[in-house]
Amino acid sequence: MAGRFAPRPTLPHSPKGVGGTPTPVRDGQAAVPSGVPRQATGPGRVRAWVPDGPLDLGLVLGPLRRGPGDPTFRVTPDGSVWRTSLTPAGPGTLRVCAYGGEVRGEAWGPGAQWLLERLPELLGAADDPSAFVPRHRLLASARHRRPGLRLTRSGLVLESLIPSILEQKVTTDEAYRAWRLLVRKFGEPAPGPAPARMYVMPAPRTWALIPSWEWHRAGVDNKRASTILRAVRVAARLEQAVGMEPAAARARLELVPGVGPWTSAETVQRSHGAADEVTVGDLHLPGIVGWALAGDRDADDAVMLELLEPYAGQRHRAARLILLSGRVPARRAPKMPRWDIGQL
Repeated sequence: MAGRFAPRPTLPHSPKGVGGTPTPVRDGQAAVPSGVPRQATGPGRVRAWVPDGPLDLGLVLGPLRRGPGDPTFRVTPDGSVWRTSLTPAGPGTLRVCAYGGEVRGEAWGPGAQWLLERLPELLGAADDPSAFVPRHRLLASARHRRPGLRLTRSGLVLESLIPSILEQKVTTDEAYRAWRLLVRKFGEPAPGPAPARMYVMPAPRTWALIPSWEWHRAGVDNKRASTILRAVRVAARLEQAVGMEPAAARARLELVPGVGPWTSAETVQRSHGAADEVTVGDLHLPGIVGWALAGDRDADDAVMLELLEPYAGQRHRAARLILLSGRVPARRAPKMPRWDIGQL
């Protein structure tokens, strides 16, 4: 699920987000340093926005980052979060920074205006954290400690669907490496004064033209590569799903052979900001939820959904808060070994 990894221990003097909330340091999130952001060089479109409550950039935007080396996502020491996106208007680079109670967005490229128009939704303006009513002490504590958590809505389907397909049935390290290699090799450099080695993800046609040996070198097996190729052939139809309700959007995504409930949930959690679309079929999540809410580390999907039933309408948020709580069962087996098929 979006932001599905357990947090590392909070570091002393952790930086602050909008509203004074600490910004965590963990996979699936972004550690955003404090300080006054410097002004980026080069003309860009600018928009200022004031959130109606606490906002933690690391918590909100972190699920959009695919590993610390993601070429489409970067956090700079001045506290700015940089993202690249392939928008309907073309490629664009977005820089977001928070200072005081205001968020400032600056964008470059043909997609700049599109990105700025949707800046509030990207930062969770369409999300309603008050709709969540905790019924367990753990969830109440986690929500109290993370008041800046909001669910992002990117408004783009393919940029979340493709990396989710890459994450199917492999370790996250393998998936992140594949995403990094493919975007850097076949994407285009980020427009504007973006940090070095930032790229915009390839267009659907470019994905379709990637040779089979390049998928192999990136460690992507034929099953996942074929699923991505089937998805990009109907990219326009899939992007239309962003205007649907999450359940209907998932149904459309799952019409693509190779896209199942796990992948569709991972996608709409980011593209739609879907508060109720909990990930099923995950290797670790049922055990984490079962352990946190019932002390059952062997819980399966059915048990997880039963435990989350009191939070119907907000089950994804409940699962994220459980992950943020840090209450996870101790590991009982070695990590899944990493296989690099590109060496075969």
